[in-house]
Amino acid sequence: MSSTDDGPAPRAVFRVSPLVVLVALAFAFCATPFAFGAPYLWLIYLLPLGMIVWTLRVRTVADPEAVTVRSLVSGRRVPWSEISSLRLGNRTRVSAVLTDGAELPLPAVHVRHLPQLSAASGGRLPDPAGE
Repeated sequence: MSSTDDGPAPRAVFRVSPLVVLVALAFAFCATPFAFGAPYLWLIYLLPLGMIVWTLRVRTVADPEAVTVRSLVSGRRVPWSEISSLRLGNRTRVSAVLTDGAELPLPAVHVRHLPQLSAASGGRLPDPAGE
């Protein structure tokens, strides 16, 4: 195989750090003395449970055909042909600008992930690092 034949573009999955689950479990452990101090204070356990569900659910998957964005309650698959560019937001967040002008936030994708996103697009997005 020659160096010009790279094969199919890789699939890239961007997720929230799994350390958030550890933080949520630590919060639940520390909240235990307070959770049973009065009626309905056990509802404080909903906060770490929500953090865990959010961490396991939210992601962005980029493959050669499309970008799939999964949020806490919904998901959306957008073909690369409908993405005109990327917008770099504050705090290193990245959004896809669609051909109709709308923006689609890409959860868990940061500026440092742009070369991986470029590789997964199969050349549809240029690599900003120029590599």
